[in-house]
Amino acid sequence: MKSRNWRPLIGVTTSVKGGMLSWLFNRFAVWRAGGRAVRISAGSPVFYDRLDGLIVGGGDDINAELYEGDIELNIRVDHRRDQLEQSLLARSEKTPLPVLGICRGAQMINIHHHGTLHEDMYRIYETAPRMRTVLPRKKVNIESGSRLFQIMKKKRHRINCLHHQSINRVGKDLQVAAKDDHEIIQAIENPDHPFLVGVQWHPEYLPLSQIHQRLFRALVKKAREYAVKKFHHSGSVGCLRKPGNEQTRFPLEAFFLT
Repeated sequence: MKSRNWRPLIGVTTSVKGGMLSWLFNRFAVWRAGGRAVRISAGSPVFYDRLDGLIVGGGDDINAELYEGDIELNIRVDHRRDQLEQSLLARSEKTPLPVLGICRGAQMINIHHHGTLHEDMYRIYETAPRMRTVLPRKKVNIESGSRLFQIMKKKRHRINCLHHQSINRVGKDLQVAAKDDHEIIQAIENPDHPFLVGVQWHPEYLPLSQIHQRLFRALVKKAREYAVKKFHHSGSVGCLRKPGNEQTRFPLEAFFLT
């Protein structure tokens, strides 16, 4: 059985309400990278043992109580999703499952490792321009010795920006992988984990950028390796499809299915 022909199963966390556009773009990005995505949200069953990789996606702000921050009543939070993602990340440390955090997902990874957030980064970084766009308008600098640099193969490039919170104190076992020109942390990673990377931007919204799509290819590659190890350990890989059962084109109806 040749693992390179399989499509590993990648879970993508989303909110119960909203988040459909991000989910569809993530699903397409995973498919292009050679994987198969499944949507995970609070209240729906999670078959963790079937997953070969995980994307902790973007969405609402994280409950400030999780990092001893200041609670703001005008900010929408999703407590059940917070609990779900904390549980998934805890299990990923034991397995260890390849994980990519996107925007909120990067922040959740940091909180899970006992890091903290700036509730509003513009109060701290007063010279940073207020920016909210899916277009790559912000410049970021990647640490040359980081795993992120090995993936993206470029030290400086442009990213989009859809967040107002940012990482403050970096969590245990994590290190900064990228900052922007205003010193705002834009990526973190765990160098001792097979694949635990969090980026503050949304690479799924940049489908024409080969540099950003490398993140999904790297995740799927690690997920495939993880699946092979599971196969050798258990003797079965029920979550993967063989080449003969895979569609060669991305089905348009997939944009309307969860």
